[in-house]
Amino acid sequence: QETRSNEESTDESEEDESEEEPKLKYERLSNGVTEILQKDAASCMTVHEKFLALGTHYGKVYLLDVQGNITQKFDVSPVKINQISLDESGEHMGVCSEDGKVQVFGLYSAEEFHETFDCPIKIVAVHPHFIRSHFKQFVTGGKKLLLYERGWMNRWKPSVLHEGEGNIRNIKWREHLIAWANNMGVKILDMISKQRITNVPRDDISLRPDMYPCSLCWKDNLTLIIGWGNSVKICSVKERHASEVRDLPNRYVEIVFQFDTEFYISGLAPICDQLVILSYVKESSEKTEVECCARPRLDIVQPLPESCEEISSDALTVRGFQENECRDYHLEYSEGESLFYIISPRDVVVAKERDQDDHIDWLLEKKKYEEALMAAEISQKTIKKHRILDIGLAYINHLMEKGDYDLAARKCQKILGKNTELWEFEVYKFKEIGQLKAISRYLPRRDPVLKPLIYEMVLHEFLESDYEGFATLIKEWPGDLYNNTIIVQTVVDHLKKDPQNRTLLRTLAELYTYDQRYGRALEIYLTLRHKDVFQLIHKHNLFSSIRDKIVLLMDFDSEKAVDMLLDNEDKISIDRVVEELENRPELQHVYLHRLFKRDHHKGQRYHEKQISLYAEYDRPNLLPFLRDSTHCPLEKALEICQQRNFVEETVYLLSRMGNSRSALKMIMEELQDVDKAIEFAKEQDDGELWEDLILYSIDKPPFITGLLNNIGTHVDPILLIYRIKEGMEIPNLRDSLVKILQDYNLQILLREGCKKILVADSLSLLKKMHRTQMKGVLVDEESICESCLSPVLPSDASKSFSVVVFHCRHMFHRECLPVSNTISSVQFCNICSAKHRGPGSAVLEMKK
Repeated sequence: QETRSNEESTDESEEDESEEEPKLKYERLSNGVTEILQKDAASCMTVHEKFLALGTHYGKVYLLDVQGNITQKFDVSPVKINQISLDESGEHMGVCSEDGKVQVFGLYSAEEFHETFDCPIKIVAVHPHFIRSHFKQFVTGGKKLLLYERGWMNRWKPSVLHEGEGNIRNIKWREHLIAWANNMGVKILDMISKQRITNVPRDDISLRPDMYPCSLCWKDNLTLIIGWGNSVKICSVKERHASEVRDLPNRYVEIVFQFDTEFYISGLAPICDQLVILSYVKESSEKTEVECCARPRLDIVQPLPESCEEISSDALTVRGFQENECRDYHLEYSEGESLFYIISPRDVVVAKERDQDDHIDWLLEKKKYEEALMAAEISQKTIKKHRILDIGLAYINHLMEKGDYDLAARKCQKILGKNTELWEFEVYKFKEIGQLKAISRYLPRRDPVLKPLIYEMVLHEFLESDYEGFATLIKEWPGDLYNNTIIVQTVVDHLKKDPQNRTLLRTLAELYTYDQRYGRALEIYLTLRHKDVFQLIHKHNLFSSIRDKIVLLMDFDSEKAVDMLLDNEDKISIDRVVEELENRPELQHVYLHRLFKRDHHKGQRYHEKQISLYAEYDRPNLLPFLRDSTHCPLEKALEICQQRNFVEETVYLLSRMGNSRSALKMIMEELQDVDKAIEFAKEQDDGELWEDLILYSIDKPPFITGLLNNIGTHVDPILLIYRIKEGMEIPNLRDSLVKILQDYNLQILLREGCKKILVADSLSLLKKMHRTQMKGVLVDEESICESCLSPVLPSDASKSFSVVVFHCRHMFHRECLPVSNTISSVQFCNICSAKHRGPGSAVLEMKK
């Protein structure tokens, strides 16, 4: 099974946080492979998309399915199988062994080639398109690189492609290119031109090539990956420009990436634009300081021009890794499925790219439930192992174990959705740990709705320990979620222990409202003086219930109460309100005052009462009331104002009743305010009042000063000046006289200005009239005499006629025009004169 290793850390939590998710997952190839490796050891393996071919140290070749079951067995040699090669079709196999035997045969045909050499053959490679008749070729590698081609009469003809540089230990054939490695380096042969196009020398010649063999892998038809020792080169085969060919091969090789690794390379394979590298690792024992074999590593790296970036690194626990050498490990891969096979003598491990299910598994293992849930939601159509609901429930349990009850409750909304059974199950779990309060805010209230018992259980929990929280839930939850009667009774029982608890009383009122017992709710709201009382009355039309509670409402909020009563006069009459407030005159005044402001006539029968109320509670508004009311009895008002010595109000009433002299006298004697007296005299515009004012002020210098300053525009100042006693000292007399002269001068200027304007306007209008009268007047057949109403012009033009036409356009026959009684020779239009429109003088007399 899959195993991973990271550097150990003293702090496990830090290790967990820093550990990155692996890119691959691992499993052992079992079934038939397990049986084989119990008695034998794997020496090589080749992977085809349809099956696997495994060679052993005892000279056997097994064909396996992808699960490791044996489908075919071949006894090729009594000694170790060195290499197995398959063509692309998977129908032809080439095998070589340590005893020098080479066999190429068809898996589904009788086609077969046998050859025995005098030296061990380490490698064999059949043409990728061996199934085609004109590609019946394969190469072998020992001391020479030999190419076998089937020719005439089905005979195989060998030819030497290369020799003289030691044993050939690896060959990879891709399309028309053959790459092989010997003791000196890596060569590439172009089979079309039969030319060798490159030689990539070995970097570290100190390493024995038989112990640290070269790994070759074609990424595509033109890209070769070379791994040898701890060096990796990625080579690209390119076409040479025609002008550069001459005696050179048509193609050349360019090393595009080159970097060193930390450990020795046992195999490599491409994965997208990255590399998978199987590394042989040695480590020193702390006790003996002797190097020993460690677990091999499978790394994924991102090649860079001169280095690489490690993406992931996993240490693999393979059987017998302590006894293995670098040459004992092999890495094979299946291009279509991104499967990687790690072969060792006692084990075959398969590495796969992790899918979304594996990603979620890892997140759950690391307790990253939030990320796991998000990943499952994004990939819900592709995941097979996991359900979003199961991950969500695990997340909720994890949060509850951590003690994060609020977040757990919040996640219930998203995870449980409309599943009532799961909701109820989770609520009971919260109850068991005493955390019903945490989930209360997130319980569903509509679609779905849980059993009433669930909500009642939560409400009881709050009622036992948190009255405010209980009140909040009652306000937020619809009343049909729970049995209202049961909750009401429970609240009543608690109020017996604490009857003055305002929170419980307010909540009980809301419960009564849900239960449509509005009368009881109203009583509680009024007792508590709660702001919602008016909203309750309006919403449920409780006006019949408040007829006897008007005083309570006014005491609570007189402004809102009055507005409500005035807006609903049809439900509670003015008379009923006034009657209810009879014993509270101050409230009665507030109501009647607002009523008067809204409509001066609606409460006219109470205007007499209002005089006393204004006098008692609101004197500033008494005078405006007396001025605006047309239904107020003046005698009663005068009596009250005189009793209370309200001078301004009394003055107003006296003047309104026609007793202006008494009013003026009161101003002079009671208020002793000459400015107000003058203002009053101006309002009345009565000469006798001015005379009284002058007589009263004549022996009071300050009053004389006030009169001199203000009298000039209403009364001739000479009347006052003549009456001033000689020798009397009057404050600011000079200034007052100067003001009188200035006022007089101003009046003269105003008169002269008005006169000029009048003369100019008169002249302008006269000129306009003259221009108008100088114009002709049309007289035609349609013109009629205003007296006899017949046409002014005769039908017979030969007859004589006489017509008078006025500038006002009225026309008369001469004989029809009345004879003027005036001596003046000027005549005027009788019609316009009769209507007082001004005379129209005759301007034209027509005769013939």
